[in-house]
Amino acid sequence: MAYRLGEAARAAGHRLHVHDRLGSTNTEAMERARTGEVGPLWVVAHRQDAGRGRRGNSWASLPGNLTASVLWPVSRVAPERLAELGFVAGVALAGAVDAACGTLPDWDRADAARSVRLKWPNDLLLGSAKLAGLLLEAETLPGGRRAVVIGFGVNVASAPEGLRATSLAAAGYVGGPEALLEHLSDHMAAQARVWDGGANFTRIRAQWLARAAGLGSEIAVASGERVLRGRFDTIDEGGRLVIHGPDDTRHVVTAGEVHFGTAATAA
Repeated sequence: MAYRLGEAARAAGHRLHVHDRLGSTNTEAMERARTGEVGPLWVVAHRQDAGRGRRGNSWASLPGNLTASVLWPVSRVAPERLAELGFVAGVALAGAVDAACGTLPDWDRADAARSVRLKWPNDLLLGSAKLAGLLLEAETLPGGRRAVVIGFGVNVASAPEGLRATSLAAAGYVGGPEALLEHLSDHMAAQARVWDGGANFTRIRAQWLARAAGLGSEIAVASGERVLRGRFDTIDEGGRLVIHGPDDTRHVVTAGEVHFGTAATAA
């Protein structure tokens, strides 16, 4: 089956470039921006050799999984709103997974073991295991033009060994990464309309919180040598994590690794 975008995405002007092999779809999409492309442009690779996650971590791209990036037009978006696109993408990806898997036996969003959850700031969980990661990268180009690329890595056929990760195939999905991309591109187009360049982040935030992993529970956030523990209260209007500390203080976190449950105690 060949990769193609969903009907709604194509109607919204999205385009697609498919490659047999790339170092990184994010790198390729950003290189397109440097040559004048503004998007929305999707870049997909059957194989990616140098995928990366947040903080320079590597991202394993296994055969049969979805490796895709989208260059998003941001000329009319205020600089302080650019990070919100990561939440737009998270909500879109969660909706796409539900749409792709909704006909599977026993697929039930109300079942915690099979629900799709968003883990701050950029992971997608199936139950308690990692299903996907997102990477948003921004760059100021010559002439002051800004470019934003959002990368999606989804464990469709398999998950890396040795990690607390899972795949859609393990849940019974047989549609392949091509069908998932159609759903994802359509959901990205729809959620971007909701977001409206930042004018309606409140609605995106509400959708994100409805799927938030660990909301209301005890968590730990590690940032460098510092570990902050408390109750996950919400994300604020800027997408920052808000923690209610044990000393009855409110902490706002802009970056870090989140741990839940027993992992929060050990962090």
